[in-house]
Amino acid sequence: MSIDKLDPELIEPIKAWAKAMGGGFDFKNIGAARAARDAARKATLAKMPVFENVVSQDHVLNVAGRSVPLRIHRPKGHPGSLPAILWMHGGGFCIGDAEGEDTKMRRFVTEVNCVAVSVGYSLAPEHPWPAAVDDSYAALEWLADNAASLDVDPARVAVTGVSAGGCIAAAVTLMARDRGKIPVAFQLLNYPVLDDRTALKPPPASEVPPWSHQNNVDAWNMYLGHAPGGDGVSEYAAPARARNLSGLPPTYMAVGEFDPLLMENIDYARRLLAAGVATEFHVYPGTFHSFDSFAPQAAVSRRASAEQLDALRRALHRS
Repeated sequence: MSIDKLDPELIEPIKAWAKAMGGGFDFKNIGAARAARDAARKATLAKMPVFENVVSQDHVLNVAGRSVPLRIHRPKGHPGSLPAILWMHGGGFCIGDAEGEDTKMRRFVTEVNCVAVSVGYSLAPEHPWPAAVDDSYAALEWLADNAASLDVDPARVAVTGVSAGGCIAAAVTLMARDRGKIPVAFQLLNYPVLDDRTALKPPPASEVPPWSHQNNVDAWNMYLGHAPGGDGVSEYAAPARARNLSGLPPTYMAVGEFDPLLMENIDYARRLLAAGVATEFHVYPGTFHSFDSFAPQAAVSRRASAEQLDALRRALHRS
């Protein structure tokens, strides 16, 4: 695909990133990929707002012998019960942490008026599936069990995530529906990774860094602990495999026009609608996977952020 088809404000940021990264992430060297992600995060955070009226605290869960850090953000001095957002970060199942989501979480707290909990789920390949989903569901249980002390309204909890974190969020929401113990009021899935079977297909002609078809193959291999696309993969690992999507909470999904995950996102949204789930779905023209992280000041990124925040406000503050 010609890069000229991208939104003009995205061209220079992605060209500069691809040059610095030698073309993109290489998940075959996890240490280098994690270091590159950390460097990119520091450069981006230096340009982001601080959100002074938010207080944060850390908590650690023990899940099957694993330490799972949570970072809890809330508005400073706010009395009374608030809705909550449980957030799973992106990073191909193998990169990222709770701390790296601070700016996004503080924005949620400030602009949605809520408590935001970022989950530092266990990463592949050291901890393949089901570790990340089990960690994240345990975080949802912890949030529900401690709602009173956190001043959280347990009837207004959204499960949310981006990219690989969107996969985990969708899985946690399916699990919550099936177990029937914890109500989830809303799910927000930003360009989620949903279907391991996509790794068996040829690369799309529209492929643009930073998320390549090879990245998708490598990420699923590490996450599942075996080659993707075969029989016996759980719907809690790859939510697109779920046969029944009925009974899920209202859903917001967004994806870029040139994201290699576009078609699996379209199909999941279509199936949600067919199952009677209220679903809002956005495709942003001229954008690629994680465009809003690489060029947060671009007009299309600011529009995507505003629409996401509006969806959360409408879902969590209904009168």
